[in-house]
This record gives sequence, structure tokens and C-alpha cells, in this order.
Amino acid sequence: MKNYVIIGGSSGIGRALVETLATAGHQVVATYNKTEVSDMMANVEYHHLDVMEEDVNLDFLPDQIDGIAYCPGSINLKPFHRIKPAAFTQDFELQVGGAIKTIQAALKNLKKAEHPSIVLFSTVAVQAGFNFHSQVSTSKGAIEGLTRALAAEFAPTIRVNCIAPSLTDTPLADKLLNSPEKMEANAQRHPLRRVGTATDIANMAAFLLSEKSSFISGQVLPVDGGMSNLKV
Repeated sequence: MKNYVIIGGSSGIGRALVETLATAGHQVVATYNKTEVSDMMANVEYHHLDVMEEDVNLDFLPDQIDGIAYCPGSINLKPFHRIKPAAFTQDFELQVGGAIKTIQAALKNLKKAEHPSIVLFSTVAVQAGFNFHSQVSTSKGAIEGLTRALAAEFAPTIRVNCIAPSLTDTPLADKLLNSPEKMEANAQRHPLRRVGTATDIANMAAFLLSEKSSFISGQVLPVDGGMSNLKV
């Protein structure tokens, strides 16, 4: 049994990851900002956390944690000329600044574990390049750089990896998938001809947090139905 921390664990991929880890028998500490969770399992506890605050306090963490995943994100797709610079800054603070603050706050707890692991999240759009993705790709591109830098700095003690999903069927993507027509159109963009689920991504995250991935670090791993590499 391990102690895992899921930042942003109340919906979408974060919620699926909490359920995956808890079902496997691990102790899970998860955070929420706006979406409270009432139907939690016995080995899961939730705490409120606003990662946009200047000082992130994680005093609710167990003394030793075996892994942490940072799941908060946003999807704001607009033409570049319509995005105000402040929007880039706000997005960066959520997706990169929040990750930095929570990892720094949890670092001493991670170092007490035997095989600790950190999992971050990017997007297929960083490497593939998509229209109207400049805002999210800017922040997630920084996450990929942070992943590699921290993996080098923390080796050999703490492994750090990143998952780069394609559009995933979560509440965050609802406006892009909220009709059968939109769902089918996005499914056809994937070589596997379906849209990924939160569980698809959570399964990879759980693997990267576990010792089953003990020889993997500094990687950005696409979980995208083949979108990033296949043309069919």
C-alpha cells in the first residue's frame, strides 16, 4: 500500500486516477477547488486547495508520500490575435505555477519514500501543433520542459514523467464533445477512431506513479489514440 497525492482530483482525469489508485488499495489524498466530492471511498480523503494562491499549504499531507500527480488544467481555444497577454499569464499560473508550488511543498515528503514518482500532464498539441492552441500549448510546453529538468535534477531519487493526451472525454472538454456529431468528428481524428476516456489516461498515470515504471523518467508519453505519430 502506497500514499499518493492527486492535486485536482475531484473531476475528469484526476477523479479517475483517484478511483484507480484507491481501488488498488492505496491511500489517496486528493484536492479540489470548486467541485466537492461526497461519495469518497474509505481510503480517500479530500482537502480544499486553490493553487492560484501565492502560498500553497499542503500541511494535510502524510509524512511520507510515494507519488504526486498534478491534474489541474484548462482548455481555452481561440485565434492568437484574440488572446490578451493576461490570459496567457493566468493559464501559465494555473498549469505551471501551480505545479511548481505543489511539488516544492511536497518535496520533503516525497524524499522520505523509497521510490517516489511525480506525474505531470501536457497535451498532444505541444508536439503536433494545432490551430487555436497557442494558449494551452504555451503552458503545456513549459510543463514538458519542467518534466525533463526536474527528472534530471531529482535523479536517481525521484522519477518525473509527463503524459500528453489528446482531447479526452472529461467535463473540461464538454463544450468540444457535447453532441454526437462533435464526438464522432473528434473520434475520426484519432487513428483508433475513438475519443480517449479519463480512465485511459488515469491508467497510464497510475502506472507511472507505481514501481512498475521504475526505469522510466524524464519522458513525455503520448496517450492519444495514435494521433501524434500515425497517419491512417
